[in-house]
Amino acid sequence: MNEQRLSERLERVAAHVPAGARLADIGSDHGYLLVALVKRGAIAAAVAGEVALTPFHAAQRSVRENGLSQRISVRLANGLAAIEPADGVTAISLCGMGGETIRDILDRDQARLSGEERLILQPNGGEQPLRHWLMEHGYRILGEEVLRENRFNYEIIVAERSEPVRYSAQELYFGPLQLQERSSAFLAKWQRLLRLKQCTLSHFARARQAVPEEKVQALTQQIGWISELLAQEGAKR
Repeated sequence: MNEQRLSERLERVAAHVPAGARLADIGSDHGYLLVALVKRGAIAAAVAGEVALTPFHAAQRSVRENGLSQRISVRLANGLAAIEPADGVTAISLCGMGGETIRDILDRDQARLSGEERLILQPNGGEQPLRHWLMEHGYRILGEEVLRENRFNYEIIVAERSEPVRYSAQELYFGPLQLQERSSAFLAKWQRLLRLKQCTLSHFARARQAVPEEKVQALTQQIGWISELLAQEGAKR
């Protein structure tokens, strides 16, 4: 992967960025997403935010070597502190970190959000608490997808501030739009996870030390939800 050829995961993220956006990519690593989008003429300007020195310098190098220093600002900053009001940011991407980490960044740095931005989020796990935060803070989920790359499942969640919205516990767990669409990638993900969760539950039963009852109950509930989902799909065929 480089600025010329993005991974499938980042290509799918790129597809959700509005044309002509002013994009802030938080945790931008080498800055490949921003460089590719600017070179394609897909976005007007960008901010790359990095909290660690090594990826910060890597992003600086990518931007400099592609002659894009006038279009992409690379900043060493924690979370949304990379964004300044003068940037006029219209979209924010946070990719490749845990859903709880993304949630915590959004929660801590709410003052940096105007409420007009599109959020393009690609959590590595922890989707449920992230969706819960979005719901609690008035964001409607406009797009969702699952993809599998290099033996890992990835989810993309796209959200914008809207009228208050309420999602059920199962919608927060599976994703409200994915629960409706039920793509083959989505179903394959949950088939794999069902097997893993069933194994975990059997390990709990054999554990020498007692597992907290609420943990067992939560896992049992999840297994029930996934089994019901897959049974419904099986019945359609």
